[in-house]
Amino acid sequence: MSYADRLYRETCRQILDHGVWDTDRAVRPRWEDGAPAHTVKIFGVVNRYNLQEEFPIMTLRRTAFRSCIDELLWIWQKKSNRVAELHSHVWDAWADENGTIGKAYGYQLSVPHQYPEGMFDQVDRVLYDLKHNPASRRILTSLYNFQDLHEMALYPCAYSMTFNVSGDTLNAILNQRSQDMLTANNWNVVQYAVLVHMMAQVSGLRAGELVHVIADCHIYDRHVPLVEKMLRNEEFDAPAFRMDPSVTDFYAFTVDSFSLEDYRYAPFSEKIPVAV
Repeated sequence: MSYADRLYRETCRQILDHGVWDTDRAVRPRWEDGAPAHTVKIFGVVNRYNLQEEFPIMTLRRTAFRSCIDELLWIWQKKSNRVAELHSHVWDAWADENGTIGKAYGYQLSVPHQYPEGMFDQVDRVLYDLKHNPASRRILTSLYNFQDLHEMALYPCAYSMTFNVSGDTLNAILNQRSQDMLTANNWNVVQYAVLVHMMAQVSGLRAGELVHVIADCHIYDRHVPLVEKMLRNEEFDAPAFRMDPSVTDFYAFTVDSFSLEDYRYAPFSEKIPVAV
């Protein structure tokens, strides 16, 4: 069993066995047929992944590794909000008439800000500090810009990263206000584990620990039987993660810079409905 599988199982069982339902409240998300998408949830989940020991991809079902990275590069490297620049269709439901998701995600990372050393956007400031100020306790990004929320198709779920260097090791905390366990949990874990590896390599550091903090950790009502079925699946060992060691420029990474060796996973062919 991979460690990611173990944490996923424990979290889902905690939600299903001890979670709180919101069926007595009006909720924003809707299913395709217009019915309210209710959830059962727990509050304040903290999962820790040691990236030196294992790559945190689950095997209870397949996580689309290349699509995860494609979206990660779209947000963090291209700093884009244009859906056409993304190869998957995960954001199609939130695209506006201009084909963007508004001032969300990559847009926020692209905005330059004034610092004593000059103008930087959020990503370039992190890269600068990791090389020049590794002892800083201010190396972080935030996508939750209250001034722009009304122009975002979706308020950011995974909204902040805090980077911290200990010796030659880069650790990070991912803060997430809301987490759909079936569709998004391991997707986000994989993405931000890769991001820590990327940031570490181009800064001459080793990837250390990713701490994932989730405020509202939930399973949608129509996902419950799918999660129960998936938790009965066979598990496998985690695959080995490979990253092109020759890349020293954060903006030179491509989807092909990353691979998994011997990624085995249980079959799971059920169609997963998405609440919007």
